[in-house]
Amino acid sequence: MTNKEILFESLKGNDTPRAAWVPFTGVHAAALINKTASEYLQSSDLIVAGIKKAVDLYKPDGIPVAFDLQIEAEVLGCELRWADEAPPAVVTHPLEMGKTLADLPEFDLSKGRLPIVLSATKQLKNDLNDVALYGLICGPFTLALHLLGNNIFLEMYDNPEYINELMNYCKDIAIKLSEAYIEAGCDVIAVVDPMTSQISPDHFTEFVAQPLNTLFDAVRSNGAFSSLFVCGDATRNLEVMFKTTCDNISVDENIPLDLVKDFAVKSGKSFGGNLKLTTVLLLGDEDDSKVEALNCLDIGGEKGYVIAPGCDLPYSTPSANIIAVSEVVLDEYQREIARKIVLDETEIDLSLADLPDEFTGTRIDIITLDSKACPPCQYMVEAANKAVEKIGKDIVVQEHKITDKAGISAMVKLGVKNIPTICINGKVAFSSIIPDIDKLIEAIKNA
Repeated sequence: MTNKEILFESLKGNDTPRAAWVPFTGVHAAALINKTASEYLQSSDLIVAGIKKAVDLYKPDGIPVAFDLQIEAEVLGCELRWADEAPPAVVTHPLEMGKTLADLPEFDLSKGRLPIVLSATKQLKNDLNDVALYGLICGPFTLALHLLGNNIFLEMYDNPEYINELMNYCKDIAIKLSEAYIEAGCDVIAVVDPMTSQISPDHFTEFVAQPLNTLFDAVRSNGAFSSLFVCGDATRNLEVMFKTTCDNISVDENIPLDLVKDFAVKSGKSFGGNLKLTTVLLLGDEDDSKVEALNCLDIGGEKGYVIAPGCDLPYSTPSANIIAVSEVVLDEYQREIARKIVLDETEIDLSLADLPDEFTGTRIDIITLDSKACPPCQYMVEAANKAVEKIGKDIVVQEHKITDKAGISAMVKLGVKNIPTICINGKVAFSSIIPDIDKLIEAIKNA
């Protein structure tokens, strides 16, 4: 089988000679060509150069053209904050500022950075013969949150008709963009909807399932595969996610891969994930990466499995680690070598954690991947800051990013199991769920 054929057969849920391999390079591809994320994501030529470099190094079966969930929001009037080593973050929410859906700009494919990504897609389609291209769509619920902000969680209870209207609006935009990506040459449409990890199965069914199904059906009718990617601890939503009409479900390390495989087998779907993003691929070495890849391959098997990082690779991920994963995926001999590697179990140095020895006063610690790059993390940090602003007292709010050893140490010291998580005075208060402002204020006052 060719590389593309292996991926396509995997997405169909069929047996393959090996697992399919899709590195979510994201802005990591910018680092490969010594460019900043902001330079990279605003240039078609740089995106093409970065993806070609990643393909040359990592030998993938498929690869995303651009991993940026803010492209649609920017066209619709959201202001962005740019960074050198992460995708931009949404900093304003038009519907929170009094605008209505009718007031939003037309979703014009010639606006914003859409022409850049579509042009890059066409060029890569022409230049890469045997690598499937992923067109990434901001999922309807995550786009709705970009437009409305954290108020969406209250409106789901207080004004469900409005949320359904908003979801259908975002679904229509996703369909329009998916059609453009497919026409430009994308083989797979990945609907990346990380914020759905923050809602209940009932709310997923009520607000998210039907828009997603309509989107997936449209993708299929246009001759492409579809994947639903949800990061964070979406364990409670696995059953309803697997009931959607997509071809593939992909998750991150918050959800055990064997559990995902069980759901996939029962539903006849393909599944993907969940290489550990920070503790192994970013902060580990080549041997760590080989063993992690081997563990995923042993669980995932060779039927309907796509091995991939749990999310888009951080900018400064060592390329040697991803090459090591690629070697294990593609070469049976390397898998045997990996089985012989004995990893030294080292103690995590808790002294690296930027935490007080004793918690006095009131303090909020937020464990994140990185609020500049991870939407659930961003909105959890925003919720904490807004709650503290409303309380109006001297409360310390500190983010701990697990992209460095100090952040991982803080995570371990606080007993945090999932990200993002809010701790109040050293105790876990909200784990992988963004609280509404009133609940957070109440929890802070009680502490």
